Amino acid sequence: MTRDLPTLGDAKKLAKLLRKRLAADGTEISHAQALERIAQNNGFRDWNGFHAAIVTERPNVWTAGDRVTGRYLAQPFVATVLFAEERPRGWFQLTLKLDEAVDVVRFESFSNLRKHVRVRVGPNGHSKEHTSDGTPHVELDL
Repeated sequence: MTRDLPTLGDAKKLAKLLRKRLAADGTEISHAQALERIAQNNGFRDWNGFHAAIVTERPNVWTAGDRVTGRYLAQPFVATVLFAEERPRGWFQLTLKLDEAVDVVRFESFSNLRKHVRVRVGPNGHSKEHTSDGTPHVELDL
């Protein structure tokens, strides 16, 4: 059994992708069946055991001084964590100093460059807040 488990959200996305691929080949399965297959592919007997293992794993922890990479408003960045505080369990308030400023405006007519950002991310490294196209404001690479 592997310990490099996907996040709960990623496991559900994999199940959705599996259903889509199988449907393209003419095989229809339910979402529950897809979840069971994803669990088995990760070395678990069933989805319930897999789900329990995912949600009980210790979430990622960030501390001041860490180097992180990711995307802020869909733009790639490399940064240093200046401040990190866990609140509540698994969720972190971070202050990041970006190596290169990112433009937080998507219009060509003007720019607003940011080099420091304060973000709140969950155990999967994503913010709860999303842009209008559904992309998380922040996606840290894990």
